[in-house]
Amino acid sequence: MVAAEFGTGQVFWSMLWFFMFFIWIWLLISVFGDIFRSRDLSGGSKALWSIFVIFLPYLGVFVYLIARGHKMGEHAVEAAQAQDKAFRSYVKDAAGTNSPGDQLAQLAALRDQGVFDDAEFARMKSKVTAA
Repeated sequence: MVAAEFGTGQVFWSMLWFFMFFIWIWLLISVFGDIFRSRDLSGGSKALWSIFVIFLPYLGVFVYLIARGHKMGEHAVEAAQAQDKAFRSYVKDAAGTNSPGDQLAQLAALRDQGVFDDAEFARMKSKVTAA
């Protein structure tokens, strides 16, 4: 009964409207995220943009995209670069400096401090140079 009233064209239109609604929500979140992420906007202008987008949502979003769309792209690039820099820093810190020369210098320093003797140093040195 319901299937007879809900034909193929209606399914297409329902899916299209759902997709458009999803895109609209995504645009609103992107615009609000950019408004509050912008360092070049003062608090007052952030408040005005937010009020404009809240009370006149379609017009507010489209005007924001026209007026500050290029800044949205710049902010996205800056955020991606900062995230990449943080990731590279984390990987560098987590990996440490484990070159064979650094390891041999650490082993020599430990031997000089008396942590282990010459036989242990030779054994560890052979492991480092073999790897």
